[in-house]
Amino acid sequence: MHTHYDALEKNSANHIPLSPLSFLKQTADIFSDRTSVIYGTRSYTWRETEARVKRLASALQQRGIVKGDTVSVIAANTPELFEAHFGVPLAGAVLNTINYRLEPNTIAYILKHSDAKVLITDTGFSASVAEALAKLDHDILIIDIKDLQASDKHEKTQAPGKPLGEIDYEEFLASGDPDFPWQLPDDEWDALALNYTSGTSGRPKGVVYHHRGAYLMCLGTIPAWQLPRHPVYLYTVPMFHCNGWGHAWTITLLAGTIICCRAVSAPFVFDAIANHRVTHLGGAPIILSMLVNAPGSERREFGHPVKIMTAGAPPPPAVLEKTRALGFDVMQVYGLTETYGHVTHSLWREEWGELDFSTQAQRQSWQGVALPITDEAAILDLESRDYVPRDGQTQGEIAIRGNTVMKGYYKNPEATAEAFQDNWFLSGDAAVWHDNGYIQIRDRLKDVIISGGENVSSVEVEAVFYKHPAVAAAAVVAMPDEKWGEVPCAFLELMPGATLDAAEAIAFCREHLAGFKTPKKVIFGELPKTATGKIKKFELREQFRT
Repeated sequence: MHTHYDALEKNSANHIPLSPLSFLKQTADIFSDRTSVIYGTRSYTWRETEARVKRLASALQQRGIVKGDTVSVIAANTPELFEAHFGVPLAGAVLNTINYRLEPNTIAYILKHSDAKVLITDTGFSASVAEALAKLDHDILIIDIKDLQASDKHEKTQAPGKPLGEIDYEEFLASGDPDFPWQLPDDEWDALALNYTSGTSGRPKGVVYHHRGAYLMCLGTIPAWQLPRHPVYLYTVPMFHCNGWGHAWTITLLAGTIICCRAVSAPFVFDAIANHRVTHLGGAPIILSMLVNAPGSERREFGHPVKIMTAGAPPPPAVLEKTRALGFDVMQVYGLTETYGHVTHSLWREEWGELDFSTQAQRQSWQGVALPITDEAAILDLESRDYVPRDGQTQGEIAIRGNTVMKGYYKNPEATAEAFQDNWFLSGDAAVWHDNGYIQIRDRLKDVIISGGENVSSVEVEAVFYKHPAVAAAAVVAMPDEKWGEVPCAFLELMPGATLDAAEAIAFCREHLAGFKTPKKVIFGELPKTATGKIKKFELREQFRT
């Protein structure tokens, strides 16, 4: 039945496609003279950033880039990669940021699978990129980023690699029009970005983001992280990972200042906080460990609040406790590439202030509750798909729905159908639900160790090892066992100069855990990690496959 309400129609006065492109348009207009980006000796105002973004969009269109074309970028966290987050979609294209630490075969696969028409590539990574390009069977326009200056006194200026393209990035910008018109997408459902998963099993999958999701992710981040106007943000999260958690767009909306860097180190972070009065930064728990383990000679005093958003793996409570003691306010968030990054956060509750410091840190390590823009984050029974009880014990799978869930996997309808079931996106993460609605990850489903019929959470065992003063990083995986089927095996990376043997490590664990949860074997050495700081457990598991 039609009503008078149905007769009222959308028009360009009352319905505009949601897109993060609108953030830069507004900020450059209102706060044109404020500093937008700082990178070493380079800095820009928002007016200058807007002009560079428009030049990039114009130059891409002049080279034949049209709506739906893929533009790939392989770069460190430099102004060029930040500009691409606006310039590429402004041209109507889809931004594909590629992890520069990938091996040439995977880079080549992504460039082929994504149908990339353009590659903007940092010459610091020319060796692997050149090898990848040699494997391509289609033409691609290559633009070189040649500015490899160090962003801080603690960094070494990178030796310039061989230019691979026909034009330098700055020359390419110069060919574009700084007065290129602002153009929002025709439809907010249009593809904005293409991000590939880490590919821990089989080929990486291409995750497609839309403009609406990116816009709403930014709006949800602001109240969740209590972001103010004009934050100073240190970009320690790789912008190639979930578009840097969307912070390139979020900080733009708030007319903040972004500090870029090629490499992250403890002295660099402490110097940036002291010199630029950094107020916010993000990173995997490895960033937290780096800060708390830094010697006094690498630290600087800072007298203002600094908030850290951490994600990527459940941060050990012991590390959270030490980070708070340094003066950082840490918020744990949870998400996946398929959800634009974070969709839940460990929202601080006033009643937690009455708890002891250690218990507070333990609560902060939970993955928490849905962000304001996440429609629902729930724990479902693996078989019935019903909600599990909120008892903090019954394990199920984290399932998500909302506007910040991907469109689907690029050119992979089978994987898309598998990810979306019963109107949920299934995460593959095992967790419990506490009575206050907070989610706590127990494991990746594939990381659950089933020993003699008992489920062992590798995260729980790892958290115990992180309490040991000699342990810098820990990973626990399943090891085949004739009697129990599987038993836990621990891989430990020790602090510099620290000593610990297997018997001591196992005995320490037994003091805190039930016998069946105690690792039966301990292997020492540096742990393999991804570019975002996650420990590559799949590589550790490979040691036990025959």
